[in-house]
Amino acid sequence: MQGYILNLNKVKDEDLIVTILSKDNLDTLYRFYGARHGVINLAFKIDFEKELSSKSTIARLKDVIHIGFKWINDYNLLRLWQDFVSLFYKHLKDAYEVDSFYFELIDNASKIWAEQNPKRVAIEAYVRLLEHEGRLHTQMECFLCHETFKTDEKISLIRAFLPTHKHCTHTYGINQKALLELFETKSTLFLSDEEVERLWYILLEGL
Repeated sequence: MQGYILNLNKVKDEDLIVTILSKDNLDTLYRFYGARHGVINLAFKIDFEKELSSKSTIARLKDVIHIGFKWINDYNLLRLWQDFVSLFYKHLKDAYEVDSFYFELIDNASKIWAEQNPKRVAIEAYVRLLEHEGRLHTQMECFLCHETFKTDEKISLIRAFLPTHKHCTHTYGINQKALLELFETKSTLFLSDEEVERLWYILLEGL
């Protein structure tokens, strides 16, 4: 099966506890250290097998094959990718069930990560996630004071892209029309690079 590595924890003798998101599961597996083992890293896509053990409650990760991206050797793209994918660990680790949406969201993002500003790819993917989970706040009213925004008034966003007045949070304002376009079409086309940068830092606060 194939999956994305969401988290790595080193244990004794450089063994690893690896959390992998596949199409239908979120698995925590044990990987024994060994010279013959290929290198794995956070946010890598791998093909792997699970081996159940009567001696442990954690299945063993085995027969790992790294499925590389075309852009894998671009350090800046890889660093941003790892920042993005690692957010899914905290978001999903306590979930009772994980459907295929999350794997497909990450998988689709990986295919276009190098074709445009990757921060735009991440933001568009995140809006899809918020909509999928019923958390996309599309009403044009302040989340804090509940007053409706004036037409063309700039909107500040806080974690989970919740809209607020600039004077309520004293943060950077986003063009209202561009924000509505993002929420409705899942496109950052009308957002400036400065606005995208602001949304990226909000995204890094957590899904």
